[in-house]
Amino acid sequence: MAQAFQMSSSTLDREEIAKFAKQAGAWWDYDGPHRQLHRINPVRLTYIRDQLCRRFARDPKAASSLSGLSLLDIGCGGGIVSEPLARLGADVTGIDPAPENIEAAKAHAEGARVDVDYRVATVEDLAASGATFDAVLLLEVVEHVPDVPAFLKAVAPLVKSGGLLLLSTLNRTLKAYALAIVGAELILRWLPAGTHQWERFVRPDELRLAFAGAGLKLIDTTGMVYEPFADEWSLSRDTDVNYLATATRG
Repeated sequence: MAQAFQMSSSTLDREEIAKFAKQAGAWWDYDGPHRQLHRINPVRLTYIRDQLCRRFARDPKAASSLSGLSLLDIGCGGGIVSEPLARLGADVTGIDPAPENIEAAKAHAEGARVDVDYRVATVEDLAASGATFDAVLLLEVVEHVPDVPAFLKAVAPLVKSGGLLLLSTLNRTLKAYALAIVGAELILRWLPAGTHQWERFVRPDELRLAFAGAGLKLIDTTGMVYEPFADEWSLSRDTDVNYLATATRG
């Protein structure tokens, strides 16, 4: 793990990286510790596809609707978002500071015959190389970093002028504490206890300011809600707990 820990203390948390690295072998276990990520994946992917198609004038119904677009999946884990986006034709790069996660992602992509460029790297590593992308993804990431404004400033140069930054995260509300931590972690055991720290949840107004400080403009905020009777997730105007956001650069 030495390579993973050569990082800026303002953008990454060693304990958070180690925590998820321990679960690397379970990324593609639909009933394992990441099962709720798999459950919300269809909703996240629909949102990402539709935002990209709207921005880049693509047909969301086309099988290769994202063909030719370069995407960066930061904190890609085992690749559960990178792979589906690559199947839609995107040129996907996935980075994660934990070698264990990248090894799991590469192994699964090889078995599934999906082409994704996975790398053990930090945001700073990639920015130093001068790389830029049509869209950058931060999915369930910002609630695990100690300084969101500093992190977004480090990420922003990776977004091409006119490109998008898309993220999903949790709102810092009492409702989110009750549902995402007490309910999901301690009572229902949907997630391992300690997965989240409520004080690191990010309110949409804080996110807007952090985006502005990084030279990005927030253009959309959409909620994700769980419907217990249907046992499924859907997009919603309700951003009290989970939400997605899109920002543009330039």
